Amino acid sequence: MTAPKILVVDDEPTVREVVAQYLTRDGYQVRELDRGDLVATAVAQFQPDLIVLDIMLPGASGLDFLRSSGAERVPVILLTARVEEHDRVLGLELGADDYISKPFSPRELVARVRTVLRRAQFSPTAPDALHFEGLLLDLRAREVLVDERPVALTAKEFDLLAFLAQAPRQVFSRAQLLHHVWDSSPDFQDPATVTVHVRRLRNKIEANPEHARWITTVWGVGYRFEP
Repeated sequence: MTAPKILVVDDEPTVREVVAQYLTRDGYQVRELDRGDLVATAVAQFQPDLIVLDIMLPGASGLDFLRSSGAERVPVILLTARVEEHDRVLGLELGADDYISKPFSPRELVARVRTVLRRAQFSPTAPDALHFEGLLLDLRAREVLVDERPVALTAKEFDLLAFLAQAPRQVFSRAQLLHHVWDSSPDFQDPATVTVHVRRLRNKIEANPEHARWITTVWGVGYRFEP
């Protein structure tokens, strides 16, 4: 079985070296990059399974890459020295699957990489597809059709939708969704991560995101999928 490929993009040589060392030790193929304007080319050539991407980069920022179509194809974990919630939320809204703030534990980053990659893979015990009126989730191909039109979702958006859709009408709190979809908890991950992903999903699959048909809010509790 071929080892997953990780593209590490950071302009700090020490950060790249440490991250690459830990990921290589964990069995991943790693390629390093120090400029944001070269990410799209590196993705086309290296075809990574995941990108560890710093926000502040020479040439172009990590957010610039997320604004491109590349974020729809490859899972992304952001590295950020910025502590403001706005910066984290913006990265998530632009397509990032996860983020980790500097300084960080390399072991925690490797654990986050494992989690995102695992969620991006098909589970052989899951059904092949989920069919609802006007909505189709192909779990093998990881594709979504709304009224027979394909909708591009990031890896984490698909994971969240698939998790909710496989337990229709069951209400999940943000803490529960962090646990099941992100393999995390409010102690390590901002619950706003869930809120951002739900909003992004609604904007992509709902005819009227303000009055959601499929992903509804149970006020004071959490979210549920309406079949």
